[in-house]
Amino acid sequence: MHNEPFILLNKQFLSYNGWNDFSTKIVTGFTTKNGGNSIDGYETFNLGLHVNDDPNKVSSNRLKLSSLLEFPTSRWACTEQTHENNIIKISSEHCGLGAFNYNESIKGTDGLYTNDSNVLLTLCFADCVPLYFFSPSHHYVGIAHAGWKGSVKDIAGEMVRKWNDEGIDSKDIYTLIGPSIGSCCYVVDDFVIDYVKGLDINEGLESPIYKAINHGEYRLDLKRLNEQLLHKAGIPYKNIRSTSYCTSCEEGLFFSHRRDKGNTGRMMSFIGLKEEDSYI
Repeated sequence: MHNEPFILLNKQFLSYNGWNDFSTKIVTGFTTKNGGNSIDGYETFNLGLHVNDDPNKVSSNRLKLSSLLEFPTSRWACTEQTHENNIIKISSEHCGLGAFNYNESIKGTDGLYTNDSNVLLTLCFADCVPLYFFSPSHHYVGIAHAGWKGSVKDIAGEMVRKWNDEGIDSKDIYTLIGPSIGSCCYVVDDFVIDYVKGLDINEGLESPIYKAINHGEYRLDLKRLNEQLLHKAGIPYKNIRSTSYCTSCEEGLFFSHRRDKGNTGRMMSFIGLKEEDSYI
């Protein structure tokens, strides 16, 4: 893929190395569906504890990822995602919550950020948009889960404003849009598009964020929608990178809730800083 920011390092995950010039300790990536132990519709590297997979197999998969990343599960932050725009700042007291028991995960949260080292922020996906945030000059990392509901509730802008409130200028934030369903595969109705229209960001773009294909049916580009929301929140376009991967198209790499008609596993997005580091 031309200029694809994610690199497939092994069967289990793609890595983003675009921020390594700022920090040699940052860990940023997105898992695939391959190289794990799950079966029966969750083949094989399912990392979701909430999809009726055998919890022992999910735990085994999570331990495998932990080993590959050299990031212990006791330092993971895991949440109960609800397609809202609630964002919390993570500290050591949150670490380990939900790593092996979904009921113990951080409740009602779709965005996480921290300025602590040795904390891995994690979220699960099967078509929604993973958003990654990094401010090297302030030692902040963040991650957000943006399906259509989170997108129209502007979880992207909410993260930026949280950081603004902590003294970080939008121009000092770098962002990354990860693998998700593309407009090639994502068709929505007027109910969804009316929310998108309410955001008032589709005017004047060379190509629209959505395109009508039939009466009451539209192709929606969630990646570009979030790109525009990030830019509206003050992120320069040069600080926004986006993947070309579509989770629905790439059947050999990813689970897809829409393609698999709901009977599927979950990938995991993750970001963290392993220890205090010097920045360039």
